Amino acid sequence: LRNSPTFDRSIMNRFLSAIGVLVCFASIAVAAHPLHVAILTGDEEYRSEESMPMIGKMLQRDFGAHVTIGFSVDGNGHVDPDAVESMTGTEAIEDADVLVLFLRFRRPSEEAFGRILAHLKAGKPVVGFRTSTHAFRFAEDSPHVQWGFQDDPTFKHSFAGGDLTRELLGQKWIIHHGHFSDGKNPLTDVSKTDVKHPILNGVEPFSAYSWLYHVQGGGDTIAGDPTILLQGKSLRSEHEAEGNTDRYPLKNPVAWTKTHQWGEKPGRVFMTTLGHPYDFRSPAMRRLAIQGILWAAGREDLIPEDGANTETVGNYEPNNSGFNNDFKPNMKPSDLF
Repeated sequence: LRNSPTFDRSIMNRFLSAIGVLVCFASIAVAAHPLHVAILTGDEEYRSEESMPMIGKMLQRDFGAHVTIGFSVDGNGHVDPDAVESMTGTEAIEDADVLVLFLRFRRPSEEAFGRILAHLKAGKPVVGFRTSTHAFRFAEDSPHVQWGFQDDPTFKHSFAGGDLTRELLGQKWIIHHGHFSDGKNPLTDVSKTDVKHPILNGVEPFSAYSWLYHVQGGGDTIAGDPTILLQGKSLRSEHEAEGNTDRYPLKNPVAWTKTHQWGEKPGRVFMTTLGHPYDFRSPAMRRLAIQGILWAAGREDLIPEDGANTETVGNYEPNNSGFNNDFKPNMKPSDLF
């Protein structure tokens, strides 16, 4: 072609220049697309309405992420974790790169839950914290009953089912090792496994205020293809006192990755059973949360080798965990995020 009498070098140069400009603009557009993290909070016990906005602000500051957070609210628009049928912010899930769940016994509307299911069917990634092993509790006649249901309406904590939750996150609610002096002393020692993983960059062993959840051992297994990242050892255990550690071992995984198979392509999952509000006072826990979200979203390239910045945006002074209106009253979502 170059030797053709009709070849015009200037036209070819302009053509190649135009292609270069288009490639450049495409690269800029990809780089300029901020990571969209959609977070759903709503639990009566662990102050997710305080910890998740703190994590969201750090993602905004350090990674330019677009973060949306949904809350459970009462009829006046105040944040109310006891409002189990309220779930705001689900509209944002459609455009989210990753969905983060810190929920407990929620019963969302068909429309809201449908948005969650659509995210899963698209093969998009999910992150779960602590009580998300029992994120939902539907009525027994609900089409979503396999996500978990209330088998005794007179018993507040009654829970059954949860097989689909286990399929998604790796485990459903089984039992834990006991509350003891909640918030006064750590109850679980957290250590790293031998796995080399970007989620663990700069994450040092720490003591957690979360009492250890049982997820594996004694006949129980984590579903799917889990890679265990962190192990927990219970420092005080009801099961040890009862001589029942063969069934409920003192050591159990507290953080893992896996994939879910809801869509045509597998989606990444990061799950941790940690999440007591005081856990997030530890730099290691904040780093774990941020890096777990980044990895799940497929952005491990953003995770520094020595770990993400752990400095909070403003002060993080959460209420202790607990029920019976132990959350901060009269707070609007805009007061928190």
